[in-house]
Amino acid sequence: MSSFRHWFTNRNKHRKSEFLTDEHSFLQGPRDRFKELIFTFKVLYIFIKAFRKLHFIGPCVTVFGSARFDEENEYYQKGVQIGEAISKLGFTVMTGGGPGIMEAANRGAYNSGGYSVGCNIVLPEEQMPNPYLHKWINIPYFFVRKFLLLKYSYAFIVMPGGIGTLDELFEALTLIQTKMIKNFPVVIFGKEYHKELYDHILLMAKNESISDEDMKLLFVTDSIDEMVNHIKIHAVKKFGLVKKSYKTKWWFVEKFK
Repeated sequence: MSSFRHWFTNRNKHRKSEFLTDEHSFLQGPRDRFKELIFTFKVLYIFIKAFRKLHFIGPCVTVFGSARFDEENEYYQKGVQIGEAISKLGFTVMTGGGPGIMEAANRGAYNSGGYSVGCNIVLPEEQMPNPYLHKWINIPYFFVRKFLLLKYSYAFIVMPGGIGTLDELFEALTLIQTKMIKNFPVVIFGKEYHKELYDHILLMAKNESISDEDMKLLFVTDSIDEMVNHIKIHAVKKFGLVKKSYKTKWWFVEKFK
């Protein structure tokens, strides 16, 4: 017991010596109750700010993918085409607002006359919003950002990426599987890049850690036309999506842009 107390004391001393963001500090374990309360109010403020900012963006398709691919990369170029194709379906293109594939999808929407939105994460290195956004919001907490990227979308496009992209993919699948959100289409774009990932998901089904029904939640393709058709069937038609105008309420001090 004494060794545990010694470790806990040293851990707290080390914690105080670090520069920590709010979220980092929050995840370090129990803190002073007043600090926990203040953090709760900060999160509430960010949620309310985001809800006001994003209320009129319309039905979205969220595109996930790597922030590290430049415009010479084949997947960046595909991302531009995907953003354009989603826009032509009438959806708002939503991304994490940063560079790489996020920028590509926003760029495709922006340049084709569609609507482009980003939920940009605030990092110590400060990720700047990409220049192809009609509207964006800076989010200081990863869990709030992830919630917003899921909340407004009727389909999810998962392009090649890293750990964060996989996190977003399985978050969406988990919420659909557990019926926390509706059975929105999840498209994994890039068969060769995601081959081992899909094989592992098949292995989970084979070992019955997921059901065969869960396999139906995924659509894997290299074709933008197939992606568009899948979204038409499983989002537009399935949920009866139609264009409509939005009316602001003056007593909420609302605006579209």
